[in-house]
Amino acid sequence: MATRKAAAKKAPAKAKPTVKAKPKALPKAGQAFGKDAAKLIDRRIKDLGDWRGEMLSRMRKLILSADPAIVEEWKWMGTPVWSRDGIICTGETYKNVVKLTFAHGASLADPKQLFNASLEGNMRRAIDIPEGGKIDAAAFKALVKAAIARNVAKKT
Repeated sequence: MATRKAAAKKAPAKAKPTVKAKPKALPKAGQAFGKDAAKLIDRRIKDLGDWRGEMLSRMRKLILSADPAIVEEWKWMGTPVWSRDGIICTGETYKNVVKLTFAHGASLADPKQLFNASLEGNMRRAIDIPEGGKIDAAAFKALVKAAIARNVAKKT
């Protein structure tokens, strides 16, 4: 019995495989606003690392260019949100689409028919953009501006 213990002590330790550290998970609960939210959205875009990140980044730039008073937020289990006097839209990423959901899209004029999802509801409307999908930038910015105008009018 002593020999087994001695043999076990002399056996070389097995080398542990090197494991690449996973990036720290983005916060899912709670809220962040302004610069904190912007950093979280930047990180989401970077972590996606594919066409969805590129598309979300492009749409984010269009949203922010529509009005300098737009505020970026991080809500509901890690969802980018853009607001001005109320929610304008959210930006979610799924396997096959980037979805921009306008909180009050059903009340907005959409002459270029950008809304192509969540059409059955009486409040929200969404734009699903698949890989390789194109979006009319001017029409999208007009939709963002219409959402802002709706929010401002409801506030007064």
